[in-house]
Amino acid sequence: MQERQRVYIQEVSVRDGFQIEAKFVPTEQKIELINALGRTGLAKIEVTSFTSPKAIPNLADAEAVMSQIDRVPGVVYAALVPNVRGCERALACSVDEINLFMSASRTHNLANIRMTPEQSLEQFQKVADFTGDKAMLNASVSTAFGCPFEGEVPADRVMDLIQRYVDMGIQGVSLCDTTGVANPTQVRELCERVRNRWPSLVLTLHFHDTRAMGLPNVMAALSAGVDRFDASLGGLGGCPYAPGASGNVCTEDMVHMLEAMGYDTGVALEPLLDIARLLPEIVGHEVPGQVMKAGPYTRRYPVPESVKGM
Repeated sequence: MQERQRVYIQEVSVRDGFQIEAKFVPTEQKIELINALGRTGLAKIEVTSFTSPKAIPNLADAEAVMSQIDRVPGVVYAALVPNVRGCERALACSVDEINLFMSASRTHNLANIRMTPEQSLEQFQKVADFTGDKAMLNASVSTAFGCPFEGEVPADRVMDLIQRYVDMGIQGVSLCDTTGVANPTQVRELCERVRNRWPSLVLTLHFHDTRAMGLPNVMAALSAGVDRFDASLGGLGGCPYAPGASGNVCTEDMVHMLEAMGYDTGVALEPLLDIARLLPEIVGHEVPGQVMKAGPYTRRYPVPESVKGM
């Protein structure tokens, strides 16, 4: 039997999703949800963000959540940090991975974090120096495929940013389609360039499903040799500085598609669906996920009485 190709699914709902919800999700509920997600076989969970509580009130409980979750062996527990102070707080909670973030677009970076790209890179260097070998460093390139303010983002600009990351000793890079503008051809071409130039770089793709292109873009990245993808339970998420951007690609929908195609995600779909079905009550509204509503493709229905015996 041919061995199935491994694909690593990285959950971001409890950070990327919860941070923009109108309703604060209680700390205990976050912890329970993360613990349940950790037991499904996900490769990584981005737990929280160590930023100012004034900036993101929904994640003001970062220390409490990160310190109290159960650490499932084999699962990487990551946190987003904006600066050295955030990194210090995260390392005090023994995070496995520090995730840095900035935009390839100058305008989006200014709108999102009030810094120019050069200022962000200066912060990255300070965080890299402070972190040393205490945790893995991953850096995201937001608006890697296009900006809602500037339009096209040249691929060469993205490549230059990645080179700056690599020069700092950053081990992982996430290419983010922050506004859901990417198309499969664009995704494949950029991913091939990155993989060919830095074959040992840990590369993650982060897609939004704003224009129903999320899963097609996952397939395009797979064809270029990418095997790590961010996803959000129920399709939660979005960016407050990306007008019209809906949530991330839905975790359970991605797992369902990949498993149906013969890939090995390492994720148990049914327990994942059970957790996803709790989300509407947790966040107080319906969520975009499809498979949690329709059931997996293996679902079977009773034969109608009208056709029995025919």
